[in-house]
Amino acid sequence: MTTSNNVRIKIDNLSLSFGGVKSLTDVSVDVKDKEILAIIGPNGAGKTCLLNCINGFYKPKAGEIYLDGQRITRIRPDKAARLGLARTFQNIELYTGLSTLDNILAARHVKMKQNPIASALYFGWAHKEEIVHRKTVEDIIDFLEIESIRKHTVGTLPYGMRKRVELGRALALEPKVLLLDEPMAGMNLEEKEDIARFIIDIFEGQGNTYPDSPVLRDGVSCIVLVEHDMGVVMDIADRIVVLDFGRKIAEGTPEEIKNNPQVIAAYLGEEKV
Repeated sequence: MTTSNNVRIKIDNLSLSFGGVKSLTDVSVDVKDKEILAIIGPNGAGKTCLLNCINGFYKPKAGEIYLDGQRITRIRPDKAARLGLARTFQNIELYTGLSTLDNILAARHVKMKQNPIASALYFGWAHKEEIVHRKTVEDIIDFLEIESIRKHTVGTLPYGMRKRVELGRALALEPKVLLLDEPMAGMNLEEKEDIARFIIDIFEGQGNTYPDSPVLRDGVSCIVLVEHDMGVVMDIADRIVVLDFGRKIAEGTPEEIKNNPQVIAAYLGEEKV
């Protein structure tokens, strides 16, 4: 299938169900190049289910998903990562017994070209490759301002710092598309402001600040953001898609969504006369 030049992800009539429970029904969304797309909706609207379908954690019952024109419906998550799809999770999914450094370094496995034997011997090209991967990880640690916890065991860290580590692990994949599932959930105002700043800087890129790290230098192609904080969504999103009971009920700019009667009804309810 061919897609428009500026469409990175095309979701076409996607449906997902678990037994008799329909989580998504005929959802169609285009994620465009160089945009931050927010997906919002009440609890249970299907937001996380949609992200899980995009990167292969869930297999949709019907519909198709395309990345740059390539069909990725029902793709395995590891293959999605190799194609440039990276994500964070609503419930933090880190290796709690490992350090911050090792958690982020673990994501570099998709970039490793040397075989396990060469890597175990730690000689020649394997040694050079290790240096490159560690430099990338150190750049991410510096960017996210987590140098002070680089050697700390992740399971002992405060919640807000663990969220940063998970974001760092996603960046270590050098993604084209970044899927963020409630990256600010449970945070205080200061922590939310920091994460919002990181998201914008990741999207826009840091120029020559990190010349050896393509994703930090050039930014990502697009970001899909699931978030409940409407202040943050309205500030940083280019477009917004609204889900309610697994159906798309609205799509548009933040200003259009803010004044949409269907969206207001979904969040606040309708008075029955």
